[in-house]
Amino acid sequence: MGAVYLVRHGQASFGAEDYDRLSERGAEQAALAGAELRRREVTFSQARTGSLSRQVKTAEIALAGLDSAPAVKEDPRWNEYDHVAIAEHHAGGADQVGADPRAYQAVLDAALTSWVEAGDGSPCAETWPAFLARVRGALEDVVATLGKGEHAVVFTSGGVIAAACGALMGTPEAGLLKLNRVTVNAGITKLVSGRGGLTLLSFNEHPHFEADAAKLLTYR
Repeated sequence: MGAVYLVRHGQASFGAEDYDRLSERGAEQAALAGAELRRREVTFSQARTGSLSRQVKTAEIALAGLDSAPAVKEDPRWNEYDHVAIAEHHAGGADQVGADPRAYQAVLDAALTSWVEAGDGSPCAETWPAFLARVRGALEDVVATLGKGEHAVVFTSGGVIAAACGALMGTPEAGLLKLNRVTVNAGITKLVSGRGGLTLLSFNEHPHFEADAAKLLTYR
């Protein structure tokens, strides 16, 4: 039975002009995720990442810790939803630069709900149905290229992971709006592929952020 490991990127630079840059803590988180993958002794036949800087850098750091890792293939379908556009069109243009993280998250949660409810009628360049379709397509393509017993690792974002897991449980909207809130930076989600199709085996694993590493646990 093959598996797809979805790894959320490390902490980005919230509040900065360049949000997409991996923070110093994010780099530490990425290294811990790599150490956790190495501990599991999983051999990956392929590795994917979105094209966002925080995703690419997380992949680079995490895979450097493995004894052997495949070349990483970038696929922008693994990119996160455009939170700036969603906030602009569904939250009156709320700006994250210099904002309080918790206050901004509350605004973004409400904006995401509005974005999902708007469906194809959203003024955003990418609507919720379009986002969900590209996430499903990216996941289906990875699964289709796996041979018997092969494993893939994908470095992506919380919203993508939440939507994919929600879709596997039959509730993609609830997945995005509820699971997205609790995904930890550099957490690991495991999907298994077998005769019955793709199944969610574990979500948001983060034992690598326990004990002495607990101080590195972040959600945003």
